[in-house]
Amino acid sequence: MRHILIAIAVVLLSFSLVHAGNDLVNVKSSHDVKTTVELLLKALNAKGMKVFAVIDHAEGAKKAGNELRPTTLVIFGNPKIGSKLMQCNQTVGIELPMKALIWKDGRGQVWLTYIDPEEIADRHNIKDCGKAVVKKIKKALKNFAAAATKP
Repeated sequence: MRHILIAIAVVLLSFSLVHAGNDLVNVKSSHDVKTTVELLLKALNAKGMKVFAVIDHAEGAKKAGNELRPTTLVIFGNPKIGSKLMQCNQTVGIELPMKALIWKDGRGQVWLTYIDPEEIADRHNIKDCGKAVVKKIKKALKNFAAAATKP
């Protein structure tokens, strides 16, 4: 029974990854997961961003009796900016606050991954109303990722 559940989970995960790939921005990190997370938090705090949560998925997996390579999710944002997007279309709130996933792949490479804000805007039909905000978010995410991943 356990093997069947694992097989189903793998199939569902594969399906999700195939369809989710185009909206993800993957940035190669020069650091380990812990350092990349620390550098991201430092950059976010320096810009006055609100960090809502830091979730260590590997630790959660370990507590559940499972193994997972280092994988940490940082949830952050700025309500002044995010609420402007939600004024354009409230459904964008399902995507906010922003998230960055810092993870180690099977080859040992560490990545910082986030969802492209232009894809979020497209998904929620945010056109001219939020264009300037999306551009600002995109630039900020690129800068945060660079601060966390560069040597």
